[in-house]
Amino acid sequence: MHIDLADLNFWRKSLKERNEAFAQLRQLEHPVFFPEKKVPFLRSGKGFYALVRHADVIEASRNAKIFSSEPAVTNPEPPGWVKQVFGESMVNMDDPRHARLRRIVTRSFSPKMLAGLQSDIETACARIVDDAIKDGPGDFVTQVAARLPIHVICDMLDIPQELREQVHKHVDISTAYTGVRPSLARSVQMAGQNMLALLALQRMVIKLGHERIAEPKGDLVSLLVNANPDGEKLTDKELGSFFALLLVAGNETARNTMAHGIRLLTENPAQRELLMSDFDAHINNTIEEMVRYVSPIMQFRRTVTEDYSLRGLELKKGDKVVLFYGSANRDESVFPDPDTFDITRETKPHVGFGGPGPHFCLGANLARQEMRTMFRELLTRLPGIRSVGEPELLLSNFDNSVRSQPYTF
Repeated sequence: MHIDLADLNFWRKSLKERNEAFAQLRQLEHPVFFPEKKVPFLRSGKGFYALVRHADVIEASRNAKIFSSEPAVTNPEPPGWVKQVFGESMVNMDDPRHARLRRIVTRSFSPKMLAGLQSDIETACARIVDDAIKDGPGDFVTQVAARLPIHVICDMLDIPQELREQVHKHVDISTAYTGVRPSLARSVQMAGQNMLALLALQRMVIKLGHERIAEPKGDLVSLLVNANPDGEKLTDKELGSFFALLLVAGNETARNTMAHGIRLLTENPAQRELLMSDFDAHINNTIEEMVRYVSPIMQFRRTVTEDYSLRGLELKKGDKVVLFYGSANRDESVFPDPDTFDITRETKPHVGFGGPGPHFCLGANLARQEMRTMFRELLTRLPGIRSVGEPELLLSNFDNSVRSQPYTF
């Protein structure tokens, strides 16, 4: 099989074909280098080494001093002016800058904060299922999966109800722009739409931040713009960047895992029956297996800061590596029979929320909480719910996103 992970045509292939390609790459002695073509308006660089084995992804994730997140983790990298306009996302930072921002925002995802959200999440799930029953089955993404994460994030930040439809629209535009670019004309169009969407989101949350400095509430914005016990708080630009990250990353992981998950439960009736035989006993492992199987974020890029030997490959300072999480989550040496969906599998080593280290997903427990609550509501009230037909997937080398998934109940 001809494999070129830097070519758009590779990402047009079916998930089955891509998984077969990654299985071949995992059998090779060393990580493979893939040269990149020049992409308009983006810093494509010379190319990257593909880290496709679980052990390699873990090693790079834990060693952030060697495998740097700067200047950017997306592939291809955005031009430098983007940071000047929108500020810098914490995913594109190394310590100590990354550590400072993480200290500030970590309070937002403490066990106490998440416990306080449970009642709101349950109410939101009940309302979403109520609406699905009233409207009848159609598209699982728009009716169910896409609604919950955005609702929870907007509740956390106390976004006014009249602004929430705009938030949803801007997030969808930003998601569509992520990853590969289909053509010069489309790249320009998508770049313009993405810029306007991000600017609108930033203006919205910065305005709210100013209001919460004057009159703090018990919401996440108030927590971030007013100083913590160490006197640290987010600036306007940092708040805007974090809001964009929270909306995209916090939305996509739960949304896409649920959208893929309803299909996995449909196509694996024995696993579904096992889950329903004792929901409380099996749901946590079911969520982990879904995240492993789906790998909602497929890759992140790192820049090598000094010469380093990785599995016999001599990396040089300035080299780029890409951590392919979906491939690592199907590494046969860690997950026997990896293409089988098995909710009894030992899934803890998966990297569906990123590898271990300073950049492990802050919102992982919130995403788990949302999915656990939503599947309980769905399977309790709509025991016959199932996907029908194939999903429509977003063409992307970054985001394993489901644009639509027909379903019935």
